[in-house]
Amino acid sequence: MFTNDRNALRQAYVEAWRKARAKERLEPVEQQIVDVVRQHPEYQPLLERGDSALGRDWLPEGGETNPFLHMGLHIALQEQVATDRPAGIRPLYRAMIDACLGDVHAAEHQILDCLAEAIWKVQRDGGEFQPKPYLKCIKRRGAGRRRA
Repeated sequence: MFTNDRNALRQAYVEAWRKARAKERLEPVEQQIVDVVRQHPEYQPLLERGDSALGRDWLPEGGETNPFLHMGLHIALQEQVATDRPAGIRPLYRAMIDACLGDVHAAEHQILDCLAEAIWKVQRDGGEFQPKPYLKCIKRRGAGRRRA
């Protein structure tokens, strides 16, 4: 699943969703994709269109969210939590779930905003991913949720 080929990556989502709908056996990474797709019914029709979903660009300037990027961020976060990398993400994730009253999906969305910002800064500035500002962002969002 790790590739720089945008269409190949998107095709993995389309194919995993097709296999799930056909009740075919899924590889573990495909199951992970399908679990995220099930949490996002708004993206399912796009994936069901197959190859026509591959070439589209979603422009943030137009207020659009790229569904593949969004689902990919969910998967990236789940991998971070599973490995506790960056160190400390796992307890922050659990704390965010508590702050979101047990709503795992809502908690992930809070964290995804921080992850997207951290990735954007790497792209803008070059260099490496900076875990400290990322983890601080998650802490701030979690604290804000507890006060609300």
